[in-house]
Amino acid sequence: MTREIEQKLRAEARNLLEKGKVDRVIGYGAGSLRFATTPLIISDKGDADRLVVNPFIHNNLSVFLPDLCGKVAIVAKVCDARSIISLVQNKQIAREDVFIIGVPCSGIIDLAKVQKLTGLDRDEIGDMSWKGDKVAVTFAGGSKEFSAGEVLADSCLGCDCSGFQEFDLVIGEIKPLAGGKDLSRNKIQEMEAMSPAQRWEFWKNEFSRCIRCYACRQICPVCFCERCFVEETEPLWVSPLPKWQDNLIFQAVRMMHVAGRCTDCGECERACPANIPLGILTGKMEDIVEELFQYRAGMDKDAPPLMAAYQPEEAENLMR
Repeated sequence: MTREIEQKLRAEARNLLEKGKVDRVIGYGAGSLRFATTPLIISDKGDADRLVVNPFIHNNLSVFLPDLCGKVAIVAKVCDARSIISLVQNKQIAREDVFIIGVPCSGIIDLAKVQKLTGLDRDEIGDMSWKGDKVAVTFAGGSKEFSAGEVLADSCLGCDCSGFQEFDLVIGEIKPLAGGKDLSRNKIQEMEAMSPAQRWEFWKNEFSRCIRCYACRQICPVCFCERCFVEETEPLWVSPLPKWQDNLIFQAVRMMHVAGRCTDCGECERACPANIPLGILTGKMEDIVEELFQYRAGMDKDAPPLMAAYQPEEAENLMR
């Protein structure tokens, strides 16, 4: 099935470029390592055969859209397509300039989890593929099957994209991940069960490891301020040194800045070299936004941004 979708995608990309309907196509190409892909931007129809679709297409490609001129086609999983619409809602891109090609996704396989479960390096693994609702991993001398909850990226375990329809073209059948958001509730529920003192200690330990590289900010599609508050010197909001207190302030303020824009795509956590569980923060933030405002970012291109709309009854829920 993956091979068939890949061939159809290449044909469609080639057709769009050949007929001049788009100037570029943003998709995924094969990475330099096994079980890896890399963002690929093509403008020549001859490069369409370099496009791939597989269970390792991690990147949220919408981050490239604001910097590209002209008409652009983009390959998007449902979760990434929400980020595209969030950018449209916040006037960062024009909907008519983007041709969204939806591809089915049963969940992105987290290689690190597979390596830990099998005790094997990526070069020792023969293949990884979906087998029903499980992921089959083959290697020299045998094979093993794992449930989705064991091997999928954490952001996929929180997938809850039912009802999204904003595609210009769909290749294959788009279905939200079975189990949806329920699969990711454990970490947030564990955090909610802690006392305030325990949560404070938890995040103190986590942010003590932060090196303030800003990879989370740079990879985020909706962190689009031209100048970030951490780069201001008058006033100086946070120290340039990676002290845990300032690291926490940076993330707390960043969460408030992207509230109502963030679609919990998981890119910030994936990019973090210190493996800080930022998905707990983004997941909880999205829950709060939905609870207080009945709002989900990136679901309706015609809906105003969360912070640009006000309803009188909101005050009743906020003042409590």
